[in-house]
Amino acid sequence: MSGSIPFYQKHHRHYDRGYRSRETESAISQYQQSSSTYSSHSSKSEGGASPLPKRAKPTYLAMDKENQIIGYVVPIFREYHKRLNEDSLMHTPEFVIKPRSHTVWEKQCVRLHCTISGWPEPRVVWYKNNVSIDPMAKPGKYKVESSYSVHSLEINKCDFDDTAQYRVSAMNSKGETSAFASVVVKIDLMCMCTAAPCLEYGVKFETHIVEKFGVSFGREGETLSFGCSVIIYPSLQRFQPEIEWYRDDKLLVPSKWVQMHWSGDRATLTLSHLNKEDEGLYTLRVITKSGFETHSAYVFVRDADAEVAGAPGAPLDVQSLDANKDYVIVTWKQPAVDGGSPILGYFVDRCEVGMTHWFQCNDTPVKFARFPVTGLVEGRSYVFRVRAVNKAGMSHPSRVSEPVAAMDPADRTRKGTSAPWTGQIIVTEEEPVEGVVPGRPRDLSVIEATKNYVVLSWKPPGDKGHEGVMYYVEKCVSGTDSWQRVNTEIPVKSPRFALFDLAEGKSYRFRVRCCNSAGVGEPSEPTEATTVGDKLDIPSAPGRVVPTRNTDTSVVVSWEASRAAKELVGYYIESSIAGRNTWEPCNNKPVKGTRFICHGLTTEESYVFRVRAVNAAGISDFSQESEAIKVKAAIGKSFMPSPTPPYGITVLECVRDSMVLAWKQPTFIGGADITGYFIDYREVIGGVPGKWHEANIKSVSERAYRVSELKENMLYQFQVRAANMAGVGIPSLPSETFKCEEWTIAVPGPPHDLQVQEVRKDSLVLLWKAPVYQGRDPVNGYYIDIKEAEADFEMWRGVNEKATNKTFMKVCIHGESYVFRVRAQNKAGVGKASDPTEPVEAVTKPGTAEIVVNVDDDGVISLNFECSNLTADSKFVWSKNYKEMTEPERMTLETKGSKSKAIFKTPSEEDLGIYSCFVTHTDGASASYTLSEETLKELLKISHDHKFPIIPLKTELAVELLEKGRVRFWLQAEKISANGKIEYVFNDNVIHQGEKYKMNFDKNTGVIEMFMESLGKEDEGTFTFQLQDGKATNQSSLVLIGDVFKQLQKESEFQKKEWIRKQGPHFVEYLGYEVTPECCVRLKCKVANMKKDSVALWYKDGREIKVNEKLDFSEGVLTLEITQISKKDAGIYEVVLKDDRGKDTSTLNLTDQAACDTEEGIRLYTFVNYYNDELHVTWHHKDAAIAFTERIKSGVVGEQLWLQISEPTEKDKGKYAIEFFDGKGGLRRTVELAGQAFDDAFCTGNRLIIMFFTDRARVAGGLPDVVTIQEGKSLNLTCNIWGDPVPEVTWLKNEREMVSNDHYILKFESGKFASFTITCVNTSDSGKYSILVKNKYGTESGDFTVSVFLPDEEPVGSNYDFFMFLKKESSAHQGCIYSIKNIVKQNIFTI
Repeated sequence: MSGSIPFYQKHHRHYDRGYRSRETESAISQYQQSSSTYSSHSSKSEGGASPLPKRAKPTYLAMDKENQIIGYVVPIFREYHKRLNEDSLMHTPEFVIKPRSHTVWEKQCVRLHCTISGWPEPRVVWYKNNVSIDPMAKPGKYKVESSYSVHSLEINKCDFDDTAQYRVSAMNSKGETSAFASVVVKIDLMCMCTAAPCLEYGVKFETHIVEKFGVSFGREGETLSFGCSVIIYPSLQRFQPEIEWYRDDKLLVPSKWVQMHWSGDRATLTLSHLNKEDEGLYTLRVITKSGFETHSAYVFVRDADAEVAGAPGAPLDVQSLDANKDYVIVTWKQPAVDGGSPILGYFVDRCEVGMTHWFQCNDTPVKFARFPVTGLVEGRSYVFRVRAVNKAGMSHPSRVSEPVAAMDPADRTRKGTSAPWTGQIIVTEEEPVEGVVPGRPRDLSVIEATKNYVVLSWKPPGDKGHEGVMYYVEKCVSGTDSWQRVNTEIPVKSPRFALFDLAEGKSYRFRVRCCNSAGVGEPSEPTEATTVGDKLDIPSAPGRVVPTRNTDTSVVVSWEASRAAKELVGYYIESSIAGRNTWEPCNNKPVKGTRFICHGLTTEESYVFRVRAVNAAGISDFSQESEAIKVKAAIGKSFMPSPTPPYGITVLECVRDSMVLAWKQPTFIGGADITGYFIDYREVIGGVPGKWHEANIKSVSERAYRVSELKENMLYQFQVRAANMAGVGIPSLPSETFKCEEWTIAVPGPPHDLQVQEVRKDSLVLLWKAPVYQGRDPVNGYYIDIKEAEADFEMWRGVNEKATNKTFMKVCIHGESYVFRVRAQNKAGVGKASDPTEPVEAVTKPGTAEIVVNVDDDGVISLNFECSNLTADSKFVWSKNYKEMTEPERMTLETKGSKSKAIFKTPSEEDLGIYSCFVTHTDGASASYTLSEETLKELLKISHDHKFPIIPLKTELAVELLEKGRVRFWLQAEKISANGKIEYVFNDNVIHQGEKYKMNFDKNTGVIEMFMESLGKEDEGTFTFQLQDGKATNQSSLVLIGDVFKQLQKESEFQKKEWIRKQGPHFVEYLGYEVTPECCVRLKCKVANMKKDSVALWYKDGREIKVNEKLDFSEGVLTLEITQISKKDAGIYEVVLKDDRGKDTSTLNLTDQAACDTEEGIRLYTFVNYYNDELHVTWHHKDAAIAFTERIKSGVVGEQLWLQISEPTEKDKGKYAIEFFDGKGGLRRTVELAGQAFDDAFCTGNRLIIMFFTDRARVAGGLPDVVTIQEGKSLNLTCNIWGDPVPEVTWLKNEREMVSNDHYILKFESGKFASFTITCVNTSDSGKYSILVKNKYGTESGDFTVSVFLPDEEPVGSNYDFFMFLKKESSAHQGCIYSIKNIVKQNIFTI
């Protein structure tokens, strides 16, 4: 900065006083002589006159000999010996004469000119459609001139392209101002060539915005550019559209922060050195003569990395308000990021314009986001910045504010023609006149009070003389009369003053005195006592937060506004991935509304949201977290429409110059809540309507509004528009014509805002608001009228014979569609009826719920309402006697999801009344509950019982059998303390711990148990557990008598025998059978607790079967395989296990009914989890039901269902299906019988072919029993897996689960083939391996053993010659794997 001077200082030649020429000095001396002569002459002539002489106001202009103005003359009063600051004359540019619009013919010239005042001399720039005009770019086309304060732009030989809006901008160090003028170039149609196109007539431009910019993210300090390509058809080189950029609906102008570029087909916006002030919704508007097109997207600006870890983000939006001669109020907005610890306060810095040194204004941080800066030098300009601080450190400074001058606001707004700019400010001296002691300041008040400072404001006195006044401020503690001057050294010049260092919590009074050269005046009237402390409260936390899906990377978050929040700045939204509790800001600039789109989220991730409110006092607590929502695009997402027009405009009151209107809510409110209404009016003169005028600039939330400043006895029409977040809807139809004349009737006006709630098939509730016009006397009652919706006007009839003084009534109706109206009465009579309601059908809608009263376990009484058809914007509105309870003192309102409750704090007779709940954005979901005195007594009694409850039980006393037949009596208490006591009672006698009874009480879980080894006849009776925990008691009994006791005793004895049985060899799974893929029948059972001495004997029909193979009990499975089964194999099979510990027996009846009695044909079968006679089974072939014959039969064996086809033919090929139906639901399974599966039926001779329906998980074959393999080789085994659904496959080694790795490669492919590979086998791979398959219908396993031998050893248990054969083949085919089935009887593989 040291080497450069801002442009606005280059014109300030008074920065270097060496410019003064001799002519100027001569002019000054002449002026001083004339001024001195004038002064002395005045004093002599008026020496004997009044002490308050009249004095002509001098003009401070310097003239040369020819009476030409050459500059200013600033007088300096010798009595003060001070010079006025030269900058006190500086002011922003002002248009004395603005440029005017022109309409010219083609090829004519046009000249725009204006007159501008301002000091320093403004720099003037001309723009065409917001593009600066460079005369050098088109020589001869434009001519720009400036002479003193007159500036002009001349356009030569205008053509159609010169039709545009022109702007002239004037800027100096004090600010910038602009004026606009339009130039329209008309084409002479008579002179036009027929081939030349008419650009103004008959051409419609189509504008398309392509390559649109999307949501953008930047960081503070970065530069961000974005834009769109624009296609305009037809494309005319001479035509250029008007390009405008907006941020949050505010037009942007070029500055050092914002640069705009238009290349002819692309519009670009560049944001230099991003700050959080740049965050917002950016809109590009392309304007042609045929209309305009727009595109918008949001730009987010994140905080720059803090210099100190944990430091807060920088404040934003620093502004200077209420500037005066030596005082200004600086405001800012708190940052969204506090760095992880609360912000302790803020430091305000100031810097004089043109300087580089920043001065800290406050010694201690202030928490209030507003601070008065004093001690400014009058006439000088300043900029400000703010820094936040927490315990970790200081934030980056904010973006500097706009410059503001320390000067009297009257001087800033004063208008007038300035002298021609010569760049000179001439300083002179002038003798002052005799001063007058000023009077008292007026209207002293405290305009702002915080715990850090108090700001006073007053008006100057009316009698202050001809010279300026200054002020002294005094204070005193309330209750005393000891006044103390605050600014003892220097009086203040501004009628504002900030007092610091006041004791928080104390009360003070203040007063002000004026002073000038004549003395100090009398004090003003003191203020009322003011207590030092924050008068503005931090807002309350926002209400319920509701997220809704938007796109794959964004979520729409809406929330309930903070209640009774004053001076609300906006809201900050934060998001966190559900379950992580790591919060990130969604916006770094507060948003005003209660809805925001959070961008930059991760697709398919679940997020929760929370919201905080902000005002100058601080940031509120967080709202409750929203429910988690997964980020993905909403289905059927559409544009949010604006509301439809309101209707039914009526007049509620009329006086001489105003009318109160009412209207009805739109039938469709759009995609969001209605935020307000706008009212327009127009005069009707002679039946001809005039132009519409806005009645309100700010929207009104009520459906009634007083339109003021009307003319008496004039006729008016009105229209109303509704607005929501999507925008302002179209206006309503014009109302009837109303005359503005004062009502003088004695009876009241019509009630208004009729609403209908709680519509049921036999009743509804009608609500209304009192008339605005009361009449001669107050309203004392209402009458309700009803008629059928389609009935004539004469069919209106009264509902109530006696007037009601309430503004609601429950009306009984019966199955029709009705309309209602209300009339008010006072002592003078009954007034005009209200407008009727819309027709209401008497029907109870599906899903209608009522308010339910509940008393919880703690005795808390609450009213509960649930709504099943909520929308994202729905809210529960609770009322008492149909008046909304916003912040009830005696109740607490809670809403979660689709349920809301109103909780009574201390129920009493004060709470009697009608409670209702209405849900917005529904089809009228509402209900009410009348709390009467009798009902309240019943609820209080229940509440008392709940406050002193019995011990709650999770389970009553129950009995169960344990191992060895032991009997367990038990119950579980839901809530019992460690001091709880238990008494065990049998047949009214207390029993105690001993040999027969074992008791246990787990105080952590509340489980109470009693054990008995067995039950005898003497144990028949009633068992009772009695519980006591403080005052609370409970008991539970179990009656065991008669058949119940006998059954339990029998089961206990059986369990005891079972335990004894299992002490020796026993069956885990009893004998059963299965059919293998090779069509063999295998008898199978599973045993346990076997030892070497244990034996297993097989019997058929009582005769022992000699089994050749050696039994191996280590596997735990015994099998007997029957090949080529026939009728002779039918019989009763039995297996006996025994050793010195005992024996166990299992039998299987394998007779004709086992469905194995045929030796020829095809059998299809499937397994089910259960089967009973109610299960309906149907077999289909080629989608047709099968007619059963001697050749085709079906049957059921246990849980197996089968279909037998004898002597199959080609016609039996095709798809077979079986359907199950149990009366509620069904299941279907299919199989294709064709190809190889069918051909095998003819090549297998007299063997039974079985096809599977893939239901229960099965190992269908392919695994050997034993594999013997040489060390260093590789082993690969593959088996077929069946099952639907596809089973889970697990491999085990020595009963331990295996994991696939480089050595053991385990695969399961296509849901059918499981493979097992061991690469480079070693001796540690020997052992027992199993495959376990499982699905929801069952589990099955297959076992095999791997034995590894060294190359020099003979494989054990195999044929040596066969082994040498395989070894020879293996050496010829390295890496090949052989699977040889049924080579030997033991099914042993050797590789």
